[in-house]
Amino acid sequence: MPVTPTYPGIYVEEVPSASRTIAAAPTSVTVFVGYTHPFKTRKSNYKQAVQIFSFADYEREFGGLFSVDWLPGDVGRAVYDFFLNGGSVGYVVALEVHTPTYGPTDGKPTDGVAAASLTLKPPAAAKGITFTGREPVDAAHSLTVAVSNLQPSASGTPLLADIVVSYGTRTETHRGVSLDPTDKKNWIEARIGTTAAPVSELVAVQKETDYPDAWPAAIAPAPLKSNLPSKPFTTYSAGDFTDVFAADGALDKVPVFNLLLTPGIWDFGVVSAALAFAERKRAFVIMDAPADTVADPTGYLKGGDEPPMIGTVMADEATPRSIPKSQNGALYFPQLRSTDPETGEPVTVHPSGCVAGMYARVDANRGVWKAPAGLETVIAGATGVVSTGRMSDARHGTLNPLGVNCLRGFPGIGTVVFGARTTATANPAFQHHRYVPVRRTSLFLEQSLAASLTWVIFEPNDEPLWLAIRTTIEDFMLGLFNQGAFQGKTPSQAFRVSCDASTTTAVDQANGVVNIVVAYAPVKPAEFVILKLAQLAGQPRS
Repeated sequence: MPVTPTYPGIYVEEVPSASRTIAAAPTSVTVFVGYTHPFKTRKSNYKQAVQIFSFADYEREFGGLFSVDWLPGDVGRAVYDFFLNGGSVGYVVALEVHTPTYGPTDGKPTDGVAAASLTLKPPAAAKGITFTGREPVDAAHSLTVAVSNLQPSASGTPLLADIVVSYGTRTETHRGVSLDPTDKKNWIEARIGTTAAPVSELVAVQKETDYPDAWPAAIAPAPLKSNLPSKPFTTYSAGDFTDVFAADGALDKVPVFNLLLTPGIWDFGVVSAALAFAERKRAFVIMDAPADTVADPTGYLKGGDEPPMIGTVMADEATPRSIPKSQNGALYFPQLRSTDPETGEPVTVHPSGCVAGMYARVDANRGVWKAPAGLETVIAGATGVVSTGRMSDARHGTLNPLGVNCLRGFPGIGTVVFGARTTATANPAFQHHRYVPVRRTSLFLEQSLAASLTWVIFEPNDEPLWLAIRTTIEDFMLGLFNQGAFQGKTPSQAFRVSCDASTTTAVDQANGVVNIVVAYAPVKPAEFVILKLAQLAGQPRS
C-alpha cells in the first residue's frame, strides 16, 4: 500500500507484480460412460459424473467386474485396464440397465431387469426365506446357496445353520446363522443383510415380517433362478447416452477432463454425439472398433457370412458400422486377449481402457507431445490380440492411412500400440492434426491458457496489460520448449506470442476486446524410418 514519508529514511512499498504464471492443465483425466453393475451401482450415481482415483473406488461406487451374456461389462473392465496401465484420475457416468430389447418373435418385454432369487421353505411352513442375488447370472454363471450343519435346539428345532454361497470362483461361508431375531449377533439380517442394507457381496435376504421358525432340511447347492428370458437380448439403447452429452448436464459441469470413452460402444449416433461433446469441451475420444470387424478376409469363405473388414468399415461412410471422423478422436483395433482377474480364465476385452491408461503413462513419463505408441507402450494385462486381428506389415500399411491405429504383438516384447493417427487423417482439411500427439498438444495448450488467463478480464486494455500477457505466455511456452514440446533449435523458431497494437486495434479496445495470437511448431512423430545404405567401393585399407 502507498506510504506517507514523514521522516528522513528508507521506506519500503510493495508493488504488485505484473507477471503471472500459467498452470499446466491435466492431460489424462478420463471419463467412462456406459452400463455398470446392474445390482451394485449406487442409485445416486446414475447419470452423475463420479470421480475415482483407483479401481477400488470404482468397486465401491459401481460394484466392480461382472460377466454375463445378457449385459456387457465393458465399463468395469475398461476402468480396470485404465488403472493397470498407468491411469490415475477418472470419472464414471453410469447408465442404468433398463427394460431389455427383444426381437420381433420374443414376445412382450418385461419391466426392468430382475435379480436372480431363491426361496427356501421348511416342510409345511407358510413362510420362506428368499435369497436375492447381488451378481448377475446366466447359463454359464450360476449363483448357488447351500444349507448345512443344522444345529437343533433342546426341542429339536434347528435354530442355527451354515450358509454357503458360491458364484464362480468366489465362495462365502456364513456359519451359525440364526432365524431368531433376538439373537442379535447371528440374526440372518445382521449376518447376510437385506436388499436395502446388504452385508454379503453375493446375496441378500428379502426382509420379511415373519421368518420360518426353523431352517429347512440341509440342501445341496441350489441355484438362484433368474427371471430373464432364455433367448438372447440386449439392454443397450442409444437413447441412454442422450442426456450424458447434453449441454448443462452432469458431465458438462465437470470443469476439465481430457479423454472420453464409451467402452464397447460403436453406434454411429452415440460416438458422433461423444465427439461433438468432446470438441466443445476440448477433450479427445478414444474409440473401440466394432467387435465383429476383422483385419483381412484370410480364412473366410466368400459369401453372406463374410465378416466386415475394418478397412472397409473405416473407408465407407454408408455402412451401419460407419466410424465418425474427427480430429478429436482416434480408433484402436483389434480387441485384446487378456485374463479375468478373478477367475484367471482367458477373456476378450476392448482396447480403449488400456489405451487410455497408456496415454496417461506416456504423458507422465514423456509429455502429451510424445505419441502414445511404439515399443515402449507394452500393454499390461494383455496376452495378445484376437486371432481375427492379427495382421502383416502390408495389411497394416492399408489401415494406417485410413486412421486405424493397430495393436500388434512383437516377439520378446509383448502387445503394443502401433499407431498414432486421428480418424480425420484421410481428410486433407485436417492434415495439421493428423497425429494424436499434435492434436492433444493443441488441446492441452487451449485448456492451459484458457484456465490461467482469466485474470486478464476487466484489466485496463492497453500496453501494460499486453506486455504482461506476452511475458506470462512466453514464460509458459519457454518451459514447454525446454521439455521438448516444440520443433526448432531456438525459442524464436519454436513459438511466437503476439499481443500488441497489431493484434488489438483501437476498435477492439473500444469494444473491450484483447486479441492474443500464440503460434507454435509442434513436434510430429517419426512414423516412417527409412534407412539408405550405400557401399563404399575401392577404399584403401588403413
